[in-house]
Amino acid sequence: MAATRYRPPHDFGLGGVAIGNEFEFATDEQAEETLAAAWDAGVRYFDVSPWYGLGLAERRFGRFLARKPRGEFVISSKVGKLLRASRDNDAKTYFPFTTSPNTPHFDYSADGVIRSIEDSLQRLGLDRLDIVFVHDLSPDNDYLPDDWEALWPIAEKGAFPALTRLRDEGVIDGWGMGVNCPQPILRCLEVADSDVHLLASQYSLVDHDTAVEDVFPKAREKGVSFVVGSALNAGFLGGAPRFNYGPDNSIIPADKREKLGRLKEVAARHGVDMVAAALQFSLAPDVASSLLVGTAKPLHMLADHAALQAKIPADFWQELRSAGVIHPDAAVPG
Repeated sequence: MAATRYRPPHDFGLGGVAIGNEFEFATDEQAEETLAAAWDAGVRYFDVSPWYGLGLAERRFGRFLARKPRGEFVISSKVGKLLRASRDNDAKTYFPFTTSPNTPHFDYSADGVIRSIEDSLQRLGLDRLDIVFVHDLSPDNDYLPDDWEALWPIAEKGAFPALTRLRDEGVIDGWGMGVNCPQPILRCLEVADSDVHLLASQYSLVDHDTAVEDVFPKAREKGVSFVVGSALNAGFLGGAPRFNYGPDNSIIPADKREKLGRLKEVAARHGVDMVAAALQFSLAPDVASSLLVGTAKPLHMLADHAALQAKIPADFWQELRSAGVIHPDAAVPG
């Protein structure tokens, strides 16, 4: 029997990508309003990273959360990238809308993990992180200084044991990978003692077969759960003109456009909101412990939160399954 591992106690959370100005500029006031809207709606899980705006998201989340009782919320951040401030930084190479003075440097060693956590806590103004994800050690990351498989042994001998030790000492509650591809998660499940992984851009209405067939069964064997991110594929399912992240946001795969069209047709017949269907679908699996949405707009935050409560008829899911739009073994709400 698999060991009982830490699962986030809240099934819905706010992610920090947009508050880190990844897609467009957001003011400090706008970020504060979004965080306040989330808190007032009952959201108590927040996910950030040094990468999001190169420190900007952590500073903004921390400024808000440091005024809240620490025992009332859960926060996750990430390791693998150290930030160094300098006058000649290249922050805008990575995030054109950030105001950060930092340049990122990849480091998956044990010392790098400790330094990264300490730096995050300083930016956040908090005394601890609940969850730590090893960030972007993945084949889709073109910014890595070497092939991800060449860097993997550094993490396996450095980051993973260090995080396991911090968990066993009670410094953090759990750790795992935070990636956009399945390969690092599957490998981590084989070689390390992880708890919960951030499964980003891998479990949505238009892209979930690999998770259903390969990732979820392995996770069940290990008793590991997932925080599901980018259930809307970086806004694609909500109408944004992009698909997932990276330099080719303007290029949307033809098969994903076709599947979205089929989804919209079925949703229209049943009077179902696409965002509600997408968010509820991504939270339905037994191994999905929490769902993250990312926005820097208060109304979007409230709309996403409300979408999880929307009533969706069982006939909608049945038609999607019968038409082959969703995997025959994919879990559906209810």
